[in-house]
Amino acid sequence: MADRLNGYRILILETREEAQFSRLLTEQGADVLQCPMFTIHDAPDPAPVEAWIRRSIEKPFDDVVLMTGEGLRRLMKVVRRIGAEHTFVASLGKARKFARGPKPGKALREIGLEPQMTTEKPTSEGVAEMLSRLDLRGHRLGLQLYPDKDHSVLIGAIKAQGAEVDTVLPYAYDAQAADANIIAAIDEMAAGRIDAIALTNLGQIRRLIEVARARGCEDRLREGLHRTPIASVGPAVSDELKSHGLRTDIYPAEDAFFMRPLISAMAAALGKNPPRAAARG
Repeated sequence: MADRLNGYRILILETREEAQFSRLLTEQGADVLQCPMFTIHDAPDPAPVEAWIRRSIEKPFDDVVLMTGEGLRRLMKVVRRIGAEHTFVASLGKARKFARGPKPGKALREIGLEPQMTTEKPTSEGVAEMLSRLDLRGHRLGLQLYPDKDHSVLIGAIKAQGAEVDTVLPYAYDAQAADANIIAAIDEMAAGRIDAIALTNLGQIRRLIEVARARGCEDRLREGLHRTPIASVGPAVSDELKSHGLRTDIYPAEDAFFMRPLISAMAAALGKNPPRAAARG
């Protein structure tokens, strides 16, 4: 049903796949305020990424763990640049593929492959738990990492199962470039000009708080979040909110932790009150 969010101003914090989220919200009539939280760049040194790709082609991994959809897409960008798309996809097809949540699975399907297993929780802990149920002794495991995260616990857990871990980090974040956008979003919430903030990954919460503390406006952030309904896509995000003393107001139906169910939950919750813009008018 179109126009279910007509007139409501929704704040989204742009990370990897928020362009799709923005489009879906706009299709429902929402006025979407997009706040870029960082800029994503290719790895500054392409040599280790190219070397990992060539190792995976020369001797395909037994298992591959994809932590993000962005990571596979960045790998494919390098693969195409060096003219190895066919051989890389073929080698990836020979491995058991594990996805940290639905986004890496979507990226795999873009190149004609499917994950053998997907974590129930899209976290590093969820990946470790999933792999703990498998026999990895003697396996070569390719692990695609993402920036700004200490992956040592996950890597250690995999090695403790007897696997050889070969890691690759295909992209980097430029966070400082987006600080001004975040401060502006905090001001909009604190001023009561946002009907809801929609959170789709826990890194968004950490980044909000990190910037607010660095700029001396954490109290203003908490004031803004206190007066703005907070929509969470799933348990990992809600747990992160709780760890910072924040609440979840809007939550999708159980076992439906994706963008569309979140939008439906937002429409149902926000529809009980007029948009704030209308109230001000």
